Amino acid sequence: MSIWIWVVLGAIVIIGAITLVVVGSRLPENEDEDPLAARLAEFSQRGDVLSLEEIELSQPFSERVVLPFLRRFGEMSARFTPQKVLENTTRKLELAGNPMRIDAATFLSTRFVVAAFFGGFLFLISIVSPNKWPLSRVLLAVAIFTVLGFFFPQLWLTSRIQSRQKDIRRAMPDALDLLTICVEAGLGFDAAMSKVVEKWENELSLAFARTIREVQLGKLRREAMRDMADRVGLPELTSFVAAIIQSEQLGVSMARVLRIQSEQMRMKRRQRAEEEAHQAPIKMLIPMGLLIFPSILIILLTPALLKFVKAFGNLF
Repeated sequence: MSIWIWVVLGAIVIIGAITLVVVGSRLPENEDEDPLAARLAEFSQRGDVLSLEEIELSQPFSERVVLPFLRRFGEMSARFTPQKVLENTTRKLELAGNPMRIDAATFLSTRFVVAAFFGGFLFLISIVSPNKWPLSRVLLAVAIFTVLGFFFPQLWLTSRIQSRQKDIRRAMPDALDLLTICVEAGLGFDAAMSKVVEKWENELSLAFARTIREVQLGKLRREAMRDMADRVGLPELTSFVAAIIQSEQLGVSMARVLRIQSEQMRMKRRQRAEEEAHQAPIKMLIPMGLLIFPSILIILLTPALLKFVKAFGNLF
């Protein structure tokens, strides 16, 4: 029975991960882009004459069914959700880069949908299983997996935030070097940021690209930079933005500020690498104590135990 439980757990985790990846990959990259309008423009460029219904049916299943259902359910549940929870979820979605391009209410609705899916899937497995489960075991397993499904989107969002911040932290020294070279070559700061966007395709370049678009739409550069730092929530990026804004206000050389910031970022990255290297032996104790040492003891002591049993087995 334990094998069945592990098989079901693995299947649920795999299906949930595939669902999130498929839904996230099918969503538009631009949060302001209407997928139906984009699809209509695509068919117009081809010269195909199609009806609106045919264009809608040509969209992926996630955009036609899954997302509208989640949005509708999110609008209904938002009436009973505290405003503080919505604000915190919106903040976390911004820190994660909002990979699924959804609002806070829709994301909160996915927690109930995934919980119902996890619990319902396990309940279905208990019904079709050849070995009938006791009612108490079915209720306990369904309750546990329902709770896991409820917290699964939140855990995924937290993991996404940490992954995005780690990616930006790693890319900052090289990006600052390129900014310094471009500014020293005579480019403006906005043009230098555009070069970074053209050179790399990572989370930092996406953040720079959004900042450039906001500046082009009329927002002040210092406000756009502050908003970028708030959306990332990384101390290193906040310090970089503060230094850039201060250099503009005081009239300090931008290239000099960028060079100093680049050296500081590289020093922090080296210190962080040394810190992780010092933590590695401590982290290795857990797998060594649980996996490696018992195996070594079994290999070393089993021959001695067999000889002991053979020699003194008649005495017991």
